[in-house]
Amino acid sequence: MKKVLIANRGEIACRIIKSCRALDLSTVAVFSQADENSLHVQLADQSAYIGPGSAKESYLVADKIIDAAQMSGADAIHPGYGFLAENSRFARQVEEAGLIWIGPRFHTIEDMGDKERARDIARAAGVPVLPGSPRFSPADLAGIEEAAEEVGYPLLVKATAGGGGIGMKRLNDPSTLLEVVEATQALAEKAFGDGTIYLEHLVQKARHVEIQVFGYGDGHTVHLYERECSLQRRFQKVMEESPSPGLPDVVRQKMAMAAVSLAHHARYRGAGTVEFIVDAETFDFFFLEMNTRIQVEHPVSEMNTGLDLVAMQIRLARGDLEPVEQRSISHRGHAIECRVYAENPDMNFLPSPGRLEVFRLPKEDAQLRIDSGFQQGDKITYHYDPMLAKVIAHGDNRQQTIRKIREALITFRVEGLKTNIPFLVKVLDHPAYKAGDLHTRFIDEHKADLVGP
Repeated sequence: MKKVLIANRGEIACRIIKSCRALDLSTVAVFSQADENSLHVQLADQSAYIGPGSAKESYLVADKIIDAAQMSGADAIHPGYGFLAENSRFARQVEEAGLIWIGPRFHTIEDMGDKERARDIARAAGVPVLPGSPRFSPADLAGIEEAAEEVGYPLLVKATAGGGGIGMKRLNDPSTLLEVVEATQALAEKAFGDGTIYLEHLVQKARHVEIQVFGYGDGHTVHLYERECSLQRRFQKVMEESPSPGLPDVVRQKMAMAAVSLAHHARYRGAGTVEFIVDAETFDFFFLEMNTRIQVEHPVSEMNTGLDLVAMQIRLARGDLEPVEQRSISHRGHAIECRVYAENPDMNFLPSPGRLEVFRLPKEDAQLRIDSGFQQGDKITYHYDPMLAKVIAHGDNRQQTIRKIREALITFRVEGLKTNIPFLVKVLDHPAYKAGDLHTRFIDEHKADLVGP
């Protein structure tokens, strides 16, 4: 492996370029018309145009990306996250084209991408799973009312092929069951090309905790501890941290072992994340899904362990990564990540496209990391996710880290569009957040304190 094409854009493309440089690998960026002058294009050694601004005509077109790799002389493709990162057909096409796929085996992606099949694999590995229904296709909803009663209200209607909070709707009672199911199926069909759904019981006061795992493809798997991801809006993560505040150590350990057991059972290869729903009152935990890619919040684990997950992905794919033993992975201090978005929290977090007239990042140091794919003068368009940057802070303890990341956020300078920075600062200042009283409805519950002047 000498040259890596990055099938992505923005901050994750820049992040992958950084690890490639450290490994003395050349890089190829792909770009749409909207990204012609983007930072990831400037940082890469080569670049290839792949189409119009719409992702459906560029970053989601597998043939264009594989053609770009072959024409540029790339040996391997790293998918990052989002777009085609969890598309098993794309992973298979990459390998059939004679290129190295930097990620899990395509059949593993397929298995874990099918939520019902993933739940079966979790059960086989001895991992607790929430009550759920069989799958229902848009053409056959027979028996769905009975299935919903058996699962129990409140429940979630979830896309079988979904991920990242997309294709998921809450349902409190049976009065709108068919309406919500049909709406979710339509969204899933549009987002994933598959309108199949299933029903899953909803834990009323839940926490969302995930375990970062790394597998070597032969059953040997290690974990890089947990990340608390409960602060969400519309099922989209806003802030992450580790260790998870207030989580009993015995639960923390059981959850990590469950994640490792699942990855071991699947002979998982590379970086992945096993996500759990945790009852905030009883601390019972249940398998939610497995993401077969690098996560947006992977820097939290990197800051706490000192490991470079992206470099590990690449080295495993090229065959020169020595296995790491669990006992050699230590967890130091506390890390928090805040996602800075071009959006207006006062308008229900509506995206706020525009030009970055001023874009000055906080100064990085050993305890502060900024991952971004933008620079002053760039335009934020409606084509893509409006995340501007990730601010990641590390400290000896949670209180110190909160102070560190708060200081960084208030020195962040953005003009030309709205951002969620004031909202993030209000979250950090909130007594419930400081107390570690976290759950997935935190933002909804405290919305009056977090949005507005």
